[in-house]
Amino acid sequence: MPKLYSYTVARDYGFAPNPFYGVCTLAACKSKIRSAAQVGDWIVGTGAKAKGRDGRLVYAMRVSETMSFDAYWSDPRFLRKRPDMYGSRKMAYGDNIYHRDSVSGQWRQADSHHSRLRGKQNCRNMDDDTKVDRVLVSDDFIYLGGAGPIIPTFRGVNICHQWQGHRSNFPEEVVTEFVEWVRSLGDWGYCGAPLEWSKPVPRLPPREAC
Repeated sequence: MPKLYSYTVARDYGFAPNPFYGVCTLAACKSKIRSAAQVGDWIVGTGAKAKGRDGRLVYAMRVSETMSFDAYWSDPRFLRKRPDMYGSRKMAYGDNIYHRDSVSGQWRQADSHHSRLRGKQNCRNMDDDTKVDRVLVSDDFIYLGGAGPIIPTFRGVNICHQWQGHRSNFPEEVVTEFVEWVRSLGDWGYCGAPLEWSKPVPRLPPREAC
């Protein structure tokens, strides 16, 4: 039986998760989920109370593949997810940002939402992201961003998690009902823009932690 991991998407920029180019990826932040989730498990991100979106669906993805940062960086399928901070918003929030230097073996961080200006490495973000060398990949997902519906309860259980960390101790019948509900939404894949995109954005997107 697949597990369900639920957490709050505190900052919805389209970076973590990154739902673009037909694949939803979680390659930064949420290290405990990235460490534990297996192929077939479900990850659900819900809106933040501070943004007035608590209880709403941001995205749900069924994990279809896992890989290391180096594999993600070099895989031709995901080259478009390498960020271009001077490109479109979708390009600027690319999450394919880590790989090891071929000589020193040290982590390298691309110019990105998690680096500092002009590509200077943000060691705090890098240390937090790379403490788990694992990327979650899904070709079976729905991403609604700032337009997601309120999530109902399942067997009387509210799956939304409004604190730090995540929840994953849901009974099988709750997971089953959640999957049935999310699949009943009809649309699939990238269906709505990230919440933060509704606000004016400077020429260069902000550099933040998740």
